[in-house]
Amino acid sequence: MHNKTWYARFAKQTSYLCGRPKVFVLAVAVIVVWAVTGPLFHFSDTWQLVINTGTTIITFLMVFLIQNTQTRDTEAMQLKLDELIRATHGAHNALLDLEELEEGALEQSRKRYQALARAARKAPDDTDCPDA
Repeated sequence: MHNKTWYARFAKQTSYLCGRPKVFVLAVAVIVVWAVTGPLFHFSDTWQLVINTGTTIITFLMVFLIQNTQTRDTEAMQLKLDELIRATHGAHNALLDLEELEEGALEQSRKRYQALARAARKAPDDTDCPDA
């Protein structure tokens, strides 16, 4: 279960490291150094190209790393929620894997639960819950 691909390990570790305060401070320091060197290079096109190219490359690569981490975290959370639904007495097992439904079916479910919520708010005693 813990047999991860090299990319999964790399993406998780890189996302973790890039979210640390020290990395943010390092990024700010790079920008400050770049800005301070502006007069030295007479604010040339090359001087501007350095920061533009660097930030574009880093942003481009980080999008993929963040997306990988976000997708993995979302899938894990969905599995945990599915298990909670499955294990809860009185829960509607039809909600398992709900995120896989087509838009129309998902909208119907949402409307159904909105109607249930409205009815529950109007009822003086909401007894249609698994804890009751």
